[in-house]
Amino acid sequence: MSGYRGYHADDAERMKGTSPSRGCGGSRERQRSAEMERVASAISKPRKGKSLRIVTVGIDLAKNVFAFHGVDENGKAVLVKPKVPRDKLLELVAQLPPCVTGKETPSGAHCWARQFRQFGHTVKLMAPKFVAPYRMSGKRGQHDAADAAATCEAVRRPHRRFVPVKEEPPRIIWGLHRTRQGFVEERTATYNRLRGLIAELGIVLPQKVACLRRQIGAHLEGLCRAIPGSVSAICWRTPAHSTRGSKNTTGSSPKRHAKTRAAGA
Repeated sequence: MSGYRGYHADDAERMKGTSPSRGCGGSRERQRSAEMERVASAISKPRKGKSLRIVTVGIDLAKNVFAFHGVDENGKAVLVKPKVPRDKLLELVAQLPPCVTGKETPSGAHCWARQFRQFGHTVKLMAPKFVAPYRMSGKRGQHDAADAAATCEAVRRPHRRFVPVKEEPPRIIWGLHRTRQGFVEERTATYNRLRGLIAELGIVLPQKVACLRRQIGAHLEGLCRAIPGSVSAICWRTPAHSTRGSKNTTGSSPKRHAKTRAAGA
């Protein structure tokens, strides 16, 4: 037992004189801490500069919830947000550096494009038929996030035809013209239904709107006694409905808007 205790005492004496072991342990700690700092800095740097590497963005426009897809110069997805609320989209785009932003051309696309350009972004609008080939097939491509990724891929392709961004006054005039066109189509459909109904009674009316209005009154007065009251009421109300539609088309005619623009100039 005494020899066993002496062995430990000698070992302790040797350990007291071995200062290199302490230095080795300290160097290991310093190396370990330096390695941890290097790894931490390597991990934190991409996160800090993550938004700075976005060069192309694809956005799938909707009514209330949008999809956002951003890639870097190599085409790798950097920032993907499948659901972005409508009130948060402009805030998200404002935080990005100036980049190329691609969108399809649904309703409201030109309004969003004008707002995005205020933050220095290059906005490119495309027809949906140019985005469809880049959409994934099957169920994987049947969601808004896939549409945003396809838009981002399509806008990066060379020789792509884009839709020019229209300013607000031309878009308003264009909307008035489309509304007037809808009134004209509605009036034509109404008169065609009336001509088809009268043709079942053996009367053929001319296709020209002015001639139809002049001749239909005399025919209806003669048919009131031979046709049921409900049919007679519909035949009388249809020209009145078309007359109201004609007033709408006259009030928003392109010639009148041209005169208004000329007077304002």
